[in-house]
Amino acid sequence: MKITDHLLESARQVPSPNCGDRPDQTDIGLIVIHSISLPPGQYGGDQIERFFSNELDCTEHPYFQQIEGLQVSAHLLIRRSGEVIQFVPFNRRAWHAGESSYKGRSNCNDFSIGIELEGTDVEAFEPAQYQQLVGVCHVLEAAYPNISLQGITGHSDISPGRKTDPGNGFNWQYFLSLLKKS
Repeated sequence: MKITDHLLESARQVPSPNCGDRPDQTDIGLIVIHSISLPPGQYGGDQIERFFSNELDCTEHPYFQQIEGLQVSAHLLIRRSGEVIQFVPFNRRAWHAGESSYKGRSNCNDFSIGIELEGTDVEAFEPAQYQQLVGVCHVLEAAYPNISLQGITGHSDISPGRKTDPGNGFNWQYFLSLLKKS
């Protein structure tokens, strides 16, 4: 894996309009892990891509009416197959964290990279997703000096009481053991 011009070369690029300038492009020091599936619990469709691109037809499924009008994105999505899709260049602020705080700093979107895993809070993630996530974390650590492998957290940790992802389906112990091995 390699990052060139703030893009992961091996990722399929699907630009999202839901991003903005970071207050300080050199202040990227946190990786936030999320989970998403649209509709909830269904995998493999293009609904996440269309949602992050503001092109989701909210009449397709009753759940989509709950998220209609939301403008959100992440830097990356790792599908259950291990495919990686990039929506926002790493030097830009993706709209993934919302109201959030990490170690006393608010507005985590300003200084973090958001990585979505295709999944739910309760279902186990796939080995291919863990493998890709480990590779992505290592390449981000190499490309952005303020990122350390100790600076990886879940959405639930920066938005407690408001968010629950990546949830119990994400095996932190397994992920951290893979991260240390590679």
